[in-house]
Amino acid sequence: MKKDYSRRKFLKSTLSAGIAIAGTRLAFSDTMDPEINGSRFMNQYDPKGLPTAVLGKTGIIIPRIAVGLGSRFLTIATLDEAIEMCNHALDNGLYYWDTAHSYVNSASGAVSEERLGHIIKYRRKEIFLSTKIASRDTEQAKTDIELSLKRLQTDQLDMLKIHAVESPEDVNNICKNGGVLDLISKLKEEGVTRFIGFSGHGNAEALRAMVDTGRFDSMLFAMNHYEGYKNDRQGIVIASAKKQGMGIMLMKAIRPKETIEGINAGELVRYALSLEGTSGIAVGMDNKRVVDSNLDILRNFKPMTPGEKQRYAMMLSPYFRHENLEWMQKGYHDGYWS
Repeated sequence: MKKDYSRRKFLKSTLSAGIAIAGTRLAFSDTMDPEINGSRFMNQYDPKGLPTAVLGKTGIIIPRIAVGLGSRFLTIATLDEAIEMCNHALDNGLYYWDTAHSYVNSASGAVSEERLGHIIKYRRKEIFLSTKIASRDTEQAKTDIELSLKRLQTDQLDMLKIHAVESPEDVNNICKNGGVLDLISKLKEEGVTRFIGFSGHGNAEALRAMVDTGRFDSMLFAMNHYEGYKNDRQGIVIASAKKQGMGIMLMKAIRPKETIEGINAGELVRYALSLEGTSGIAVGMDNKRVVDSNLDILRNFKPMTPGEKQRYAMMLSPYFRHENLEWMQKGYHDGYWS
């Protein structure tokens, strides 16, 4: 970005003036993955041999596990430990990083984006960087995005998502003329973000309504959350998103391990990776041991058989009858409870 043009001035403006964003086209490496859809794609990142997928119409090749940098990440006690874990993940091919403006640990004061900024300022081109904004007020959203860029120590995002879509009414507010969707669409046009998306934990009809706008590149939604089987997000939303060519990422894959005795976290990850129609999953990580466990799952991944998937779906059914957990309540936004 030009030195005489501040981010704040840009984001507070009408966004009508074009500017040159440094790094709008990040340099491509020579890494080639011949396994993806039977084709040869140029990959600008290095997955270190991990299984990969194409993130829908973005054309970006991603490892099938993204590093979730919300509440679990914010339980890491020190900045040095957090930096060490993230560098370890990146060094081993986990370059899709998913954070949010609202990921803040109220007890310790740790801020996810700030922690990541200490690495991003040195290793930006190695990372597919995604953050999310929750405000539905466009002026507040501009302020939040400007602060996110400052925290992350970058002038450009790879993916900017509207966080935690909750209801049809919420969708109407997001998609109204001059609303937050218009804002992030303009930011994409101006090069502040390469792609745009949204996230959601519940209401399948609301998520499908977002998909049906045809304006998003990707979505991230919860496979295991409070509405459970009463609201078939997977059946309703994935098919619609595939028709739009969107990249589809799942989250909350391992939440049931805290509720169902004896369930295996590694098998929950394998189950999520075995579901059809998705590019990958975002998994919260809080230490190098967890990173290594997820790396091992990816390196040795074999999809579950239909019988195995059915067995795991039955094992998960008691989870959806529990409504006493804080993060299973309506209105929950990931990262707020830590």
